[in-house]
Amino acid sequence: MELRDLPSVDELARGIDDPLAVDAARTVIDRAREEIRGGADPGDLSERLQAELHAARAPSLRRVLNATGVVVHTNLGRAPLAEEALAQVVAAARGYSNLELDLSSGTRGSRQDHVAALLRRLTGAEAALVVNNNAAAMLLALAALAEGREVIVSRGELIEIGDGFRIPDVLARSGARLVEVGTTNRTRARDYESAIGAETALLLRVHQSNFRVVGFAEQPRIEELAAVAQRHGLPLVDDLGSGALAEIPGEPAVRESPADLVSFSGDKLLGGPQAGIVVGRTELVEKLRRHPLQRALRADKLTLAALEGTLRLYLDAPERIPVVRMLRQSAEAVHARAERLAAATAGVVEETIGRVGGGALPLAELPSFACAVDESLAAALRANDPPVLGIVRDGKLLLDCLALADDDVDEVARAVAACR
Repeated sequence: MELRDLPSVDELARGIDDPLAVDAARTVIDRAREEIRGGADPGDLSERLQAELHAARAPSLRRVLNATGVVVHTNLGRAPLAEEALAQVVAAARGYSNLELDLSSGTRGSRQDHVAALLRRLTGAEAALVVNNNAAAMLLALAALAEGREVIVSRGELIEIGDGFRIPDVLARSGARLVEVGTTNRTRARDYESAIGAETALLLRVHQSNFRVVGFAEQPRIEELAAVAQRHGLPLVDDLGSGALAEIPGEPAVRESPADLVSFSGDKLLGGPQAGIVVGRTELVEKLRRHPLQRALRADKLTLAALEGTLRLYLDAPERIPVVRMLRQSAEAVHARAERLAAATAGVVEETIGRVGGGALPLAELPSFACAVDESLAAALRANDPPVLGIVRDGKLLLDCLALADDDVDEVARAVAACR
């Protein structure tokens, strides 16, 4: 095909009853023109127009099958929700809800009431507040408690997290002045104590997320910082990052922190929706609740519904939460899924190492198993419906079974068969 052979936009779109047809035809012809100039044949333009229309109508945010071996995968939406949480989201979204209505009195209520009692019970804290993520929780806490004053924090905790976000930049937006103490690798409780002055508003500990300093390194225990804060009549704020409500070796439990305020994420080790959760002393949480930023950062009804559904499972059935179940499963169970997938795809079972992900437990290695298939399938599987994401390594595509549910194995096997 040559440039003069290209149809007009109207000609290509003629007869197609779709309001997007003209724009799609224009896109197809523009691309065909570039390909012809580059010496390539654009092929059947009518087929390409149909493909363009299909892509325009298809949802952009889609379910994928996670065969990467990373449980809390940030790029894949972090924690999958439990069925009970999903059911509560659907119930809240289907119609109206009592989001800010007290049904017993018929008067205005608070959206925080739907999860506050559960969080108090699960953490032992006096009060609780939920905003849209943990960075927002930290921003709100410092704005409400330390705006215009000093916050003391270790240099070893001023890290950069995903997508280039740096903790010091986030905290500085609160209006507080950060006072850095210690060094990158070694900070002691006395460093905090020496830095306390008339302008000090609080002491801050920040979880190091997916960053660790090993070897000649030292950080004070949270109990030591609590003692320093208490001696000087200052609040201690503990940003736990992931935060754990269930027992997870190597990760600090929310209930065990002696800090006056503790913040953590809802969509990492907790296994719920994206949220920032703050628990602690009533008078401090109330300052956060009354701060003007709280309204800008608050969680919506679907987040609160998913979080409430997840938190209720922690009362008597935490194993029903997918993240908790995956982190507690035996290597034998993962191996059995890999064997089943290999048998269905003519693949080969390989022993692998899985990761927690989401900035939690970066040094933890989870025993896992994968089904190895030909590397050439990677692109086709990403284009499958639903897409299948694995790891390309040493000329093979590893379909790790750590984060695949039993039912997912059959879907992955069908996808491999369709892509061959």
